[in-house]
Amino acid sequence: MQPSVTLFGPLDTIMGSTAPGGTYLIEYVLLVLVVANFFTRQLAHRRHTKQYEDDGAEAISRHPLHVTTNVALVLLSFYYTTLHQHGGMVLSVLVLGAVITDFFEFESRKVEARRDLPLERPKGAIVAALVVFMYAGYQSLFWVIKGPWSSIV
Repeated sequence: MQPSVTLFGPLDTIMGSTAPGGTYLIEYVLLVLVVANFFTRQLAHRRHTKQYEDDGAEAISRHPLHVTTNVALVLLSFYYTTLHQHGGMVLSVLVLGAVITDFFEFESRKVEARRDLPLERPKGAIVAALVVFMYAGYQSLFWVIKGPWSSIV
């Protein structure tokens, strides 16, 4: 289903085009970006641990690649709202929740480092990202189970 009114012209033509199963191309881009966010979260945690062990608590800084994937997730989920209002709004709220959780997890790592505690994994941010992953997967891959699901429901 093509958007009837395009706000972003050529971008809507490409990202709003339908892929297999009638889903938008942007949904697959978001799913890949969520998976990339998991990898950058792991890289950031490794970097925080190394910075803490090498230089102490004040050396811990945000990982630029992880910040980039967070910002891209927020912007693309807002853009998805222009193509599919309901799904975009739900995904935007989930992404914002994950980014806010990630922000506070980073601050808690700094507190742990200042108190000379071992750094824990960002459990809350991982759970929030899993919820985003499940919803993005639902939006982009529902066509796989649409037939059997429709016969049951």
